[in-house]
Amino acid sequence: MRAAHTIDGLNLDLLRSFFAVAEHGSLSKAAERLRLSQSTLTRQMHTLEHELGGRLLERSSTGVALTASGNALSEHVRPALEKLDNALGEVRRLARGQSSQLRIGYLLSAVPDYLTPALIALRKEHPEVKLKLLDLSPGEQITALRKGEIDLALLGCAGSFLSREFYVRKIASLPIYAALPENHSLAEKSSLRLADLRGEMFVGAGDDDMPGHNRWIAQIFKRAGFRPRFVADAESLTHGFTLVVGENAVALVPQYSTKTHAPGVVFRPIADSMVKWDLLVAWQRGKISAPMRSVLDRLTAFTSGS
Repeated sequence: MRAAHTIDGLNLDLLRSFFAVAEHGSLSKAAERLRLSQSTLTRQMHTLEHELGGRLLERSSTGVALTASGNALSEHVRPALEKLDNALGEVRRLARGQSSQLRIGYLLSAVPDYLTPALIALRKEHPEVKLKLLDLSPGEQITALRKGEIDLALLGCAGSFLSREFYVRKIASLPIYAALPENHSLAEKSSLRLADLRGEMFVGAGDDDMPGHNRWIAQIFKRAGFRPRFVADAESLTHGFTLVVGENAVALVPQYSTKTHAPGVVFRPIADSMVKWDLLVAWQRGKISAPMRSVLDRLTAFTSGS
């Protein structure tokens, strides 16, 4: 026998039966739809009325009508039960590796080269899937992933510490560029080494937006034998480039960020071969859907092809 599901002590099957009766205005028609005998459905309604402490239905020779209590139950509880049923259905689909939608958090500057080709393939292979894209900072993506608000997160180096919580794969390992004011003395060079940046002020990023970013920069320059000084933390990539110009500072950015139009800013590659920026994708542990697998396969193909 199937265990009864309850909320606040109320049997959900009784509520579903009541809503069927309310919809049809007839015990016999509702019983037929529910594939129950009319006597069983009648007992269910008596049980529900007993649990709630009052009559929900007025019975007559022509059918049934809702009492004030019945109308209140239908108005306030039915939407909540439908929402619960929809949520449980989505949970069951996810548990089976199925889903009707795919929610992806991303870094806007990484979309053209990496995410867009994966989405084109997804549309061809799974046109039925509803796609929800959210332009979020790495910190916002991590929070959304933890809350179950997104299915995939497209992150920079900020996601490297997530492997204990989520599945994480590297999409690409990219060259690092220094963003400089166009009138900076180092802008004359075609490329830079880390040692060239000794004594410069750097644009950082807060842990809320890019967790671990400043520590990553500090570790890079530790190899070069000095400790970087930060002029300010940028709130976004655009704000970071504004700080580069306004504070005569340097920002370290991955290759894909150099395509961003930034007035007064020039980009010079870092020649040190060991300095790279890893672009990562992270997702919840557990069985994954075919659409998600499609996106992951396209994203991680960049690594195998590089």
